[in-house]
Amino acid sequence: MLFLFLKNMDPSITEGGAEEKLIKSPPPKVILKHGVELEEEQEELAEHRPLEQEDLNFERWKRRPIPKRTLHQKIADLKTYLWNAETNEFMGRSGKSWSLILLFYAALYAFLAAMFGGCMFCLMWSISPYHPTFNDRVMPPGLTMAPHLEGHDIAFNASDRKSWKKYARSIDEYLRPYNDAAQDRKNIRCTHNSYFMQDDLEESAERKACQFKRSWLGECSGMQDPHYGYSQGRPCILLRMNRILGYLPGQGKPIDITCGVKKGPQDAIGDIQFFPKNLFDLKYYPYYGKLRHVNYSSPVVAVRFTGVQQDAHIHVQCKLNGKGIINDSPTDRYLGSVTFTLEVGA
Repeated sequence: MLFLFLKNMDPSITEGGAEEKLIKSPPPKVILKHGVELEEEQEELAEHRPLEQEDLNFERWKRRPIPKRTLHQKIADLKTYLWNAETNEFMGRSGKSWSLILLFYAALYAFLAAMFGGCMFCLMWSISPYHPTFNDRVMPPGLTMAPHLEGHDIAFNASDRKSWKKYARSIDEYLRPYNDAAQDRKNIRCTHNSYFMQDDLEESAERKACQFKRSWLGECSGMQDPHYGYSQGRPCILLRMNRILGYLPGQGKPIDITCGVKKGPQDAIGDIQFFPKNLFDLKYYPYYGKLRHVNYSSPVVAVRFTGVQQDAHIHVQCKLNGKGIINDSPTDRYLGSVTFTLEVGA
């Protein structure tokens, strides 16, 4: 092919002369390698020089420290940030930008407030202030006691007035709402022994409450003995069942109370007296809540220990007994019962 090309270009060239020129001609200087001439590539490599010493000095590439600004410059920048007189910007924003931001947040919080108010209105409209909407899982009542000052521990010396005076004062405060004059003025005298149902009245109508007078507690009323037996070593305690709205205890039969020694010999507390009796009458139930049962007085059972063994640390437990009552819960020791310690010194 090359021979024919040379022959056409120069007719005087013979076949032998062509072979001679082909043999003696130097190799072509241009060789393509991926579209780049190798000769040019070599020239570029020849122009490459090794790094100078100053190029290897990495200190010159380190970030130069920012010069410290004076207090005057900082104050001037702060003033410019607060109010830029050139651009009429306050804290980096123009008046139009601030107006749009304030308008946006005003609309956002107005919407959130309206939504919250609407939800609260629907909630208050759907529930009654006099009774719970759902009352299908009422727990049985618990039992509370007085005095309750230092936990459920009662310890005193009958001959030391300071040791038992706080207990007598606590019981006196507890029984003040049960004074006979207050009960005669606020509540009615009930003679029936059944539930005092008042569901036929309007929902918001005030319900009547039965009297429970302080004088009915006998020797534990504080009217005969203002020291409630503590000065004689024969202390009184008061027991009351927790209020549960709409609850009918005992399923038609009164709930009674029993007390005994939980740990130790049973004769350690001697004889026990109950006032007015050891049960809760049904006429005080159901309870209609503080908005409708304004003058309601929970019935109280007073317990007097007449023969407590002196200088003995006694664990006493009083329990409610009746249908629907739970008094042996392993997780809630106040459910249907109360346990306290009693220690009486001479």
